Amino acid sequence: MKNLYKSVLIVLALFGTFIANSQANNLNSYPTAPAVVYLDFDGHTVSGTMWNTNGAFTCSPSGLNDAGITEVFNRVAEDFRPFNINVTTSETKYNSAPYNRRIRVLITTTHQWYSTSAGGVAYINSFTWGDNTPCFVFSALHNFNVKNIAEAASHEAGHTFGLRHQSSYNSSCVKTSDYNWGQGTGEIGWAPIMGAAYDQNMSLWNSGPNSLGCNIIQSDLSVITNSTNGFGYRADDHTDAYATATTPAFDANGQFVISGVVERTDDKDLFKFIMPAFGRLQLNAIPYNVGTGNSGSDLDLQVEFLDGSYASIGTYNPGNLLSSLVDTFINAGTYYMRIDGKGNIYAPEYGSLGSYSIQATFTDGYILPVRRLELSGRLDGEIHMLSWLIDADEAVLKQVIEVSNNGIDFTPLDQPNNALRTYSYHPLNNRPLLYRMHVTFDNLKERYSNTIAIRPGKSVKPLLVGNIIGGSNLTVSSPGNYHYQIIDQSGRMLSQGTIEKGYTSINAGNMATGVYIIRFDDSNEHWSEKFIKR
Repeated sequence: MKNLYKSVLIVLALFGTFIANSQANNLNSYPTAPAVVYLDFDGHTVSGTMWNTNGAFTCSPSGLNDAGITEVFNRVAEDFRPFNINVTTSETKYNSAPYNRRIRVLITTTHQWYSTSAGGVAYINSFTWGDNTPCFVFSALHNFNVKNIAEAASHEAGHTFGLRHQSSYNSSCVKTSDYNWGQGTGEIGWAPIMGAAYDQNMSLWNSGPNSLGCNIIQSDLSVITNSTNGFGYRADDHTDAYATATTPAFDANGQFVISGVVERTDDKDLFKFIMPAFGRLQLNAIPYNVGTGNSGSDLDLQVEFLDGSYASIGTYNPGNLLSSLVDTFINAGTYYMRIDGKGNIYAPEYGSLGSYSIQATFTDGYILPVRRLELSGRLDGEIHMLSWLIDADEAVLKQVIEVSNNGIDFTPLDQPNNALRTYSYHPLNNRPLLYRMHVTFDNLKERYSNTIAIRPGKSVKPLLVGNIIGGSNLTVSSPGNYHYQIIDQSGRMLSQGTIEKGYTSINAGNMATGVYIIRFDDSNEHWSEKFIKR
């Protein structure tokens, strides 16, 4: 039997703007791969397939401009980066692929022929049918939200490779949702691609119970790379063997840049480099992303440093960031750097896969006789308290406190008086921040301190007053004004509205007994809570 899978999640109140379609660029993620996922944004006439029980029909273009098309492509390409498959916007690439090694993901505004509540639809295992059966993503029903269209495209393509939904169950093995909505917030907030990842930054392939039962564990990676689909993983690009480690070298400016892909859960990439003298090593290890906060990244990077005798001398993996920043002083000699994809408090290590780049910078440590330039900090309530030590032969000409929310892009926060060694302030946003000191001495030489992170306390968010209700009213305690949506287990939205600061009573209407989700959002963050209707 040919099984039909549909995604009915996008009945949420998403926001977007309809944009006239323009021709998609000729984009390819892995041009030499034999298998193809074709993202078709240009419209298509569907005929001669399982969809055509009432004859042929024509689908309009996606309604996205080139920038939107490119972002959807980049997000989907990263989801499929570990595999020997080419994500493309080129119909020529699709047509030249083997008939049973290709799928057309038709991203279209035309949805009335099927449904007004489904965000997409696909036949399970149709990738190998060889009859040009496409799957669909209905862009208008996503209100042209680029992130959500990309999530739906990877999700529907996953069905064509044989994947069912990653689902949620309670401790009694009762299904609470056909879609696993994930957990967490911010940069490391996670959900399965085959669940519902619209409101989480980190959407990954997962190993967990699927929609058939709580004891039926679906390993997404095993299904995608099975012999029937016929393409498997891409070849490992960097070994983890010391004898054959990739060896980048510092250029005349004291820098090197390398890139790679973590293709499998147990894959590690090893690099060997030589520090020419005692000095400062600054290293930015950044997962592929499409914007600030490592948006669209599938890889939580860990960097381990080892000395010439293979002994570990430091491991770097900020708990609430997907990228890793290294800023340290080390002696001359041979060193190794091991790159790994890891899990975090929300996401399992299983699907932490994808591409990354690393930029390393060496600065001679003897350029300026600075014996100590050390920054420290702590959180006092909501106040960030900084202090630093400067021990140098030269007098301080200028000292600037620099701040970053991603460990990569630092901007000036303040320039304290040259005699001061402490600073405190209240950040406007309740989020993790990184700090460093940029000091200029009176011989016009400049030095940076170490980098520190200060993480906020528990975030303030709307909360349900009780998670079990007997009637149709919920009470919410909120620190401010938020939008809310109430969603049932199938992803259908029952009601929506706004809440104000303080206590708000929400009438959710007539609800059957079961588990529901209430979702809150403002312009920056999203939260979800489950509640039970008795």
